Amino acid sequence: MSADFLSATSRPETLAVHPPQPEIHGSRPLGVPIHQGHVFAFDSADALSEAFGSPDAFLYSRMGNPTVRALETAVARLEGGADALSYASGMGAVNGVLLALLSTGGHVVAQRCLYGGTYAVLTDLAARWGVEVTYVSGTDADEVRAALRPETRLLYLETIANPTTRVSDLPALIAAAREAGVPAVVDNTFASPLLCRPIEYGADVVVHSATKYLAGHADVLGGVAVFRDTALHRQVRHYAVEQGAVTDPFAAWLTLRGLQTLPLRIERQSASAADLAARLAAHSAVAAVRHPALADHPDHEVARRLLPRGGGGVVSLDLAGGREAGRAFVEAVRVASLSVSLGDVKTLVMHPASTSHRQLDEQALAAAGIAAGTVRLSVGIEHVEDLWTDLEQALEKAAAAS
Repeated sequence: MSADFLSATSRPETLAVHPPQPEIHGSRPLGVPIHQGHVFAFDSADALSEAFGSPDAFLYSRMGNPTVRALETAVARLEGGADALSYASGMGAVNGVLLALLSTGGHVVAQRCLYGGTYAVLTDLAARWGVEVTYVSGTDADEVRAALRPETRLLYLETIANPTTRVSDLPALIAAAREAGVPAVVDNTFASPLLCRPIEYGADVVVHSATKYLAGHADVLGGVAVFRDTALHRQVRHYAVEQGAVTDPFAAWLTLRGLQTLPLRIERQSASAADLAARLAAHSAVAAVRHPALADHPDHEVARRLLPRGGGGVVSLDLAGGREAGRAFVEAVRVASLSVSLGDVKTLVMHPASTSHRQLDEQALAAAGIAAGTVRLSVGIEHVEDLWTDLEQALEKAAAAS
């Protein structure tokens, strides 16, 4: 399939299966090759000199690598962006963007419920650099407008919040920031570009932990940042090259391999998650269930607009027995695995208050909507009936422990 045809193809299912391929003597490999070598030779000093600073020239893998570049181009196409940068982890992408765009005395508006690692970075920037952060609900554009200041440098949102599954009203919130000339950064990890493309709603940067849904098989660490325009890409790329938190070519290759099944995985995971969420909501051991597909989800109407193809593979549930019930539940699962990640082909469970959001004190946890008995369920591709049987027996043990 030619690059010209792909550029005119808007459907992400096709783009995911056809990453950019190099042509070799009139043919091309069906799989992107792994360019493992870290350094490239030139025939002239002028050619080497011209290669410095160009994202499409390869001289040293910290500055660019053909396999890594293929991943960046593939994800940029999926998100509808102008270009992308690949990092060694999701937090590498988050840090790379924040550190490139912020400086001492700057101000950030961020939604209150964030991934714990992102919250920790913002807290550290506030303590060491004097970067002030104003937290907002993520649902009210007027609240964003009221929080903006002359020194505000960015608005930070998550499409689907970790772990509460709250859905940000991206069009309204981003529009409020753009009115003031403030760029918007959106973490789209939970949704993936198959369910939502934030750039279509005005986002300037979209970040992913590629470790999760993009790669999808628990065998790689990676992160990606996608940019609306090339000018911002160049600005952040300069910092990324100096920072050095780049993706290894083999990790990039694994992520490209995972991308090809992303449409199938996301469809199955979203459908199973919605099914399990409805069953969990009816169980006596469960105090509350949150999944965007549920009619009683606080952002259900927003999700219907932004996520028409499914609410994602993550379910957040509060167990009636609190912390002890949560602990018993995550230790009792057998088909599912107790693990801190998500987006895998296998179903994973975790207790956020003691793991991913351990940096938050009780007050911050409450403000973020995370209870002592909250459990995050990342639904895999197993048969939904086998998953329900496993969850039912774990819920019985949770009820007995509380």
